[in-house]
Amino acid sequence: MKLPTRTIRVALSALAGAAIGLLLGSSAAAQESELRVSTGEHNVHIMPIPSKAREMASVAALSGPMTYHGGPVMLKANTYAIYWAPKTLQTGAATSLPAHYQSVVNSFLSLYPGHGIANNNTQYSARTGLLLFWNYIQNAGSFAGSYVDTSPYPASGCSDSVTPGNCLTDAQIQAEIKKVMALKGWTGGLNNMFLLFTSSGEGSCAGASCAYENYCAYHSYFTNGGTPVIYGNEPYSNPSYCQVAGTPSPNGDAAGDAAANVASHELTEAITDPELNAWYAGSTAGEIGDLCAWNYGTNGWDAGKANQSWFNSWFILGSIGYFELQKEYDNHAGGCVQLGP
Repeated sequence: MKLPTRTIRVALSALAGAAIGLLLGSSAAAQESELRVSTGEHNVHIMPIPSKAREMASVAALSGPMTYHGGPVMLKANTYAIYWAPKTLQTGAATSLPAHYQSVVNSFLSLYPGHGIANNNTQYSARTGLLLFWNYIQNAGSFAGSYVDTSPYPASGCSDSVTPGNCLTDAQIQAEIKKVMALKGWTGGLNNMFLLFTSSGEGSCAGASCAYENYCAYHSYFTNGGTPVIYGNEPYSNPSYCQVAGTPSPNGDAAGDAAANVASHELTEAITDPELNAWYAGSTAGEIGDLCAWNYGTNGWDAGKANQSWFNSWFILGSIGYFELQKEYDNHAGGCVQLGP
């Protein structure tokens, strides 16, 4: 049987990357760049704010193809959203995480499996066992649950110049995820991702890299009881920092639409590189989303306000199905795409 050209090309790229990973041992997982930063305990992979991305040498140097470095992928993506929304910030200032903002994100997470951007992931795979067998990512999964936590934020553990006095460390973010997992009976594993959304005015820092100064979000993993927990830190998507000026808002909620785009970036990267040792491009450690960050392409839906239309057959008036999402890197096409192969 003759294999499709796309399958052959991706498999060869994966095989070459796996060989490099074996030669380098654990160095691929430990590699740092402007995109992969250290918290002092582990590495996280950040999504730079648009203005920072234009300044970063490693971002300017990004180019394909994505190569495989030997680690696992998420074969399907079950997502969990945690909304941490206390009444006030640590300084006592008012904060909010509006219900509509949450609805836009929940709709995005519910509709992501089975649609265009997610289909692009299916060309990427991971090797299992000693033989050359590849398990390809599936365009499958579910929005498995959400939880709103109104408990107060802990004392500010870091210093973010944009949100002085209101800052969460990566350790504090992990602690909140663990708390909610235990409360809800949620379990980790390579097919589950936990996205923690914090309210307006709350910052965070991963080591010396901080929200709104350097990043809009990041993803990484930790172990809990010996099981990997794939997670994303999703600070409030203030459009002043986490959106390109002039980008349309298909749902009439600039912050909510920006949050869906940032979540799409982090989820797609986590699927293809959950433990920061699977698919990325060269020494820059640029992942599938980095190569196309803030690049939306053509808006063919909702009178030019959206580039994705994900309405299902159960569409009712007022439901959310239009999104404005960045492109993702397609190894087969050798560039950024809105729809996968």
